[in-house]
Amino acid sequence: MTYMMPAQASAQLLSLIVLATAARWYLVPWLKSRTRADALIALLWVHVFRYVALQVFSAQRDGFPISDGGAMEIVIGDVAGAVIAFAAIALLRYRVRLAVPLAWLLALETVYDTITNIQGGVREHLMGAASGVTWMVLTYFVPIVVVSCVLLIWQLYARRGEALDPALGRTPRPHAASIQRAS
Repeated sequence: MTYMMPAQASAQLLSLIVLATAARWYLVPWLKSRTRADALIALLWVHVFRYVALQVFSAQRDGFPISDGGAMEIVIGDVAGAVIAFAAIALLRYRVRLAVPLAWLLALETVYDTITNIQGGVREHLMGAASGVTWMVLTYFVPIVVVSCVLLIWQLYARRGEALDPALGRTPRPHAASIQRAS
């Protein structure tokens, strides 16, 4: 009997539990003490390193049984996420409001990417097939991305009316501005 599948699943679940707990105890209070832009930037940095998914080509060469199509799906999704995250950070540093929709795009892309990667892994029977660096990425980095995405969505939603730069005041919601002009 092979213990690879339950070992990988258990390690991923334990990483999610530990990371979620640490985030609740330490990161959530810290994020609340920061400006909206700075909180978003901190959460986005995790996603910039998603290009680590390029490692799947090396893993495939070394025997990880993923199809070429499955590998490309992972790489395209994660590299796109990395690019979006970096662009959003650059815009947030200058307090450009376009950064917020870009951060939402990243959150939605990450949710979609995570779901399609899980489906692809099930379809290709990859659970428990990872070893070496691939196992580390799946066990530690993927849960960090998931927890970061949940926190990113929370910050985007909970602080939606807050200005990126408190010195500039409150950022009006687009629909609220339309209503004000109509009255």
